[in-house]
Amino acid sequence: MKKMVSMLVSELSTAKLHSCLLGAIGPRPIAFASTMDAQGRPNLSPFSFFNVFSANPPVLIFSPARRVRDNTTKHTLENVLETKEVVVNVVNYNMVQQMSLSSTEYQEGENEFVKAGLTMLKSDIVKPFRVAEAPVQFECKVTKVEALGKDGGAGNLIFSEVLKIHVDQEVLDENGGIDQYKIDQVARMGGNWYTRANVGMFEVPKPISSLGIGVDRIPERIRLSSILTGNDLGMLGNIEKLPTPEEIHAFVDQDLEVKAILRSGNQEKIEQKAQAFLKKNEVFSAWKVLLANTLK
Repeated sequence: MKKMVSMLVSELSTAKLHSCLLGAIGPRPIAFASTMDAQGRPNLSPFSFFNVFSANPPVLIFSPARRVRDNTTKHTLENVLETKEVVVNVVNYNMVQQMSLSSTEYQEGENEFVKAGLTMLKSDIVKPFRVAEAPVQFECKVTKVEALGKDGGAGNLIFSEVLKIHVDQEVLDENGGIDQYKIDQVARMGGNWYTRANVGMFEVPKPISSLGIGVDRIPERIRLSSILTGNDLGMLGNIEKLPTPEEIHAFVDQDLEVKAILRSGNQEKIEQKAQAFLKKNEVFSAWKVLLANTLK
C-alpha cells in the first residue's frame, strides 16, 4: 500500500500550496499573452494557468494570479480590464528562453518585446501586437474576467474569444493541419522544469529576481550573430550586469582553449565557444568569451 503525505489546504502557506499544485499538475500549456494599456504601450507575459475550453465559440482562458508576496495585480490583467483585447501566442522550443526572460517583472511601460528580443507584428483586428516568432497567434476579444479571490495567489480567469488565427506555414502538414512534431511546443512543469513535445523534460532557470539587462542591451555585433539563436540571446539577456574587464582577463588566462580561439580572431569560432558554454548553462562564461576580444 502506498504511503501518502496528506495535507490540509487550510494549514498550508500560499507559497507551499502553489508549489504543490504546480508540481503535481502538468505539463501545462503556456499562454504568451500580448496586451496593450490604455496609453498604447505594449506588454508581453507568459501564463501557464491556460487552456482551450470551447470551439464554438472558440474560447481560450488564462489566469494571471495576484502576486503572493504583496497581493498586487499584474500588468496583463490591468490591461485587459482596460482594453478588452489580447493576443495569445503559442510558445515553441526555439523561443523558450526569450519567453522566460519576458516574465521578468520590468517596470510598468517597459516593452517586454524589446527586452526579450522578440518581434512585434501588427495584428489585423485587435490592437495588441503578435509575437512574430510564435508558430501560432490568436487574436482575441476579452468577453469576461472572473476574479477567483481577493488575496495573494488568487487567479483571475480571462475569457478570450478567438477572432482570428495565424499559423506559420512551416508547422503545417501535407493536409494543412498543424504537425505536432513541427510545432515543437513546450509546456510548464513545477520549479524550473519544462517539457518539450516528443523529447522530454528540460530545465530553464527562472529569471533573476533583480532585473536582467535584456536582449536590447546586448551589443549589436553579438545580437545580430548568425550563430547565436534566440534562446542563446534570451539566456545572455538574463543577467544583472556584465563581467568586468578584470573578470574577463582572469577567465581567459585560466582557459587555454579560449585563449587560442581568441588569438585566431575567428568570430564564428568565438561565438560557437560561447554557445557551448550556454548549452551547459554557464552564462557568465559565455559573456566573458564574447567580450574578451573587445578588450585590449
